[in-house]
Amino acid sequence: MPQLQLPLFPAGLTPINNNVAFACEKGEVVYVHGHLPVFQHRRDDIESFRLFTSQLILTGAARQVEIAKAFHVPLVTVKRYVKRFRQHGSKGVLPQRRRRSESVLVGGVKQRAKELLEAGQSVPEVARATQIKADTLHKAIQAGRLPAALKKSPDPGAGDAQQQKRAEPGRQHSRHGFCDHALGGTRGGRDGSPASGADRL
Repeated sequence: MPQLQLPLFPAGLTPINNNVAFACEKGEVVYVHGHLPVFQHRRDDIESFRLFTSQLILTGAARQVEIAKAFHVPLVTVKRYVKRFRQHGSKGVLPQRRRRSESVLVGGVKQRAKELLEAGQSVPEVARATQIKADTLHKAIQAGRLPAALKKSPDPGAGDAQQQKRAEPGRQHSRHGFCDHALGGTRGGRDGSPASGADRL
């Protein structure tokens, strides 16, 4: 099995060609174009090395063979990462972050969560049933890997009962409160004459 050959970063200034050089000091690699530093990365940051050297090649600042010779890496490796960068940009060179939710929601767990959501259960209910965090389920729903939770429609009878309960105190007040006096005042006095304003109040 072929072994990965890492680039060498000797101390002091090392030329790549007549225009570009690099220096390694205190664990940091600095690339210099002319007299100006143009890029920097840690000595052990191989991804950044691949990214920047591929950019040097694609912009014409350096040739593939110059990069291979300056850093003592195989020419085929340099060509491979230049090709990846040309086709996919930085994603082809830099490692991609893996979503943790994808590793958790697999197989039967994902199917179970989907069935519960489609059955109308809420995200917290599905989280308890599948032992999956609610945040993970929300992320999967936003990414389209799970269906959105169905909103439960309110009970139509519950609203009528609440409305009737709210109206009940008003009716009781109407039978025993000031409204009863007002209605009684309109029936007139004992002699049949209309009641006065004071009687109505």
